[in-house]
Amino acid sequence: MAGYNKMIAMGNLTRDPKLRTIPGGAQVCDLSLATNRSFNSANGEKREETCFIDVTVWGKQGESCAKYLKQGRQILVEGRLVFQQWEKEGQKRSKHILTAERVQFLGGPKGAAAEAEVQPETATELLDEVPF
Repeated sequence: MAGYNKMIAMGNLTRDPKLRTIPGGAQVCDLSLATNRSFNSANGEKREETCFIDVTVWGKQGESCAKYLKQGRQILVEGRLVFQQWEKEGQKRSKHILTAERVQFLGGPKGAAAEAEVQPETATELLDEVPF
């Protein structure tokens, strides 16, 4: 029987990414993503719920996430769900993790728009340097 395991999630990072190297030498970046959903309850009351998703990003893409992303940044992640199991202090534990195949950075870091704007006097200086 064929299966299909694809997940797309968009939300904000709940903490700064953590980059680590596994024993084989591969780079892995761990992210935590919060997604929000607004809806009206049965009695008409507006409600909101938040879902927290653990994300793993491998290789160069993980390195880029660790370098450029910070808590609060909005991202879109496309990947697959992986079920992990382990034992801690004699108790079995498990959780689903979104293993990213693609991470898209959305918006920009806070204050980036203000930093990227060219001031009027700077724009005039730049035009004076154009060779035509």
